[in-house]
Amino acid sequence: MLKRRKMIAIAIGTVVVAASGSARAFDSSDDNSWMRFGGQYGSDGDWQQPYDRGFARKYESQPARGYPTVQPENIAPLKIAIQRYAEIVSKGGWRKLPKKYALKVGNSGPLVKQLRERLAITGDLKVQSGFFNTFDYYVEQAVKRFQKRHGLTPTGYVDKTTIMALNVPASSRLRQLRTNLVRLQALIRNRAKKYIFVNIPAAQIEAIEDGHVVSRHSGVIGKTGRQTPILNSYVSRISFNPYWTVPPTVLRKDLVPKARQYARHGRDILSVYHMTAFDRKGRKLDPRSIDWNSDDVYNYIFRQDPWEDNSMGFVKIHFPNKYAVFLHDTPSKSVFGRNFRADSSGCVRVQNIQQLVAWILRDNGWTNERVAEIKRSKETLNVRPKKRIPVVLAYLTAWATPDGMVQFRRDVYGRDNVDVTASAY
Repeated sequence: MLKRRKMIAIAIGTVVVAASGSARAFDSSDDNSWMRFGGQYGSDGDWQQPYDRGFARKYESQPARGYPTVQPENIAPLKIAIQRYAEIVSKGGWRKLPKKYALKVGNSGPLVKQLRERLAITGDLKVQSGFFNTFDYYVEQAVKRFQKRHGLTPTGYVDKTTIMALNVPASSRLRQLRTNLVRLQALIRNRAKKYIFVNIPAAQIEAIEDGHVVSRHSGVIGKTGRQTPILNSYVSRISFNPYWTVPPTVLRKDLVPKARQYARHGRDILSVYHMTAFDRKGRKLDPRSIDWNSDDVYNYIFRQDPWEDNSMGFVKIHFPNKYAVFLHDTPSKSVFGRNFRADSSGCVRVQNIQQLVAWILRDNGWTNERVAEIKRSKETLNVRPKKRIPVVLAYLTAWATPDGMVQFRRDVYGRDNVDVTASAY
């Protein structure tokens, strides 16, 4: 049995390719607090992370380029992964680890032995001299490999999130692989020579040209109640230092409730957030005339001026779609350092968007320096790309690459129809 598991592990392969609270009331400097949402699970004394959080933030916000997520060369390794995981399922899969324990280098005991067995089944633990019960260097490296290919920060520390990922049943992983093979094949058929690819579950954006990743960016996708849609479009316009018109969902769920809080304390939210209100005929309203407790506010149009804390940041990438979503910058850069980034109202925020925009406008003669210049000038400017660049927003939770790496991501919106644990961590 042990020999059999080793053979399965080696066949799967584990060479890693990096793919991937409430705000303080009435603090106008708090990165548009009324538009911010919660992050990951809360920590307590049992879950203090024994690693450098600075490393975690840097790793999450600066992803390596790696292989393209969508390419024909990924089909064969994905089919091999399906075969291997089917064999794992036929052998009974793996046992779940208890979530109430954290494991790290130096620990020993039966739980470490179980962890070793779990990592060996999927090939993450390659160096074996029998199943010892010590969390040593080899186990730490295996945990890092597992974390990388599941979209987690490779700390080598088995925390609550890592255990939840380890505990997703083998049968669920197999179903994800099969489901995503169909998705991947459809995406490959329609891919262009140069395009922008947003993988929603991975919360990452790729600039693809001639089959290579020019740049990869961390993203912030829609929270589960305001999901980022799947769509195909093209870049129609780049807006620098843009105005922002508050969409209906944000108006109802965020702006009005927050404005009512401000009003109870005698404060005007529009002045705090540099906003202007208009009636349906486009006439500017006096903020003092607005009754935030009236339903009339839902018939007004609210627009935020360009400024350093504009919710769009300094640039917005438009593409035609019925959902009124787009890619944009954000003044809240710290969110890119989180591992779980389902935090927006449906649009996609892009880390290091300046690089992406310069690439989009390269045929217009723009450079990174030109984009930086516009950012510094605070000039409001709209530019149309000379060449049509497709934008693809897709939902891939599992894929494989030519190096044999099998990647999984959270089924953040529950679209894979598998065990709920695939979306719970």
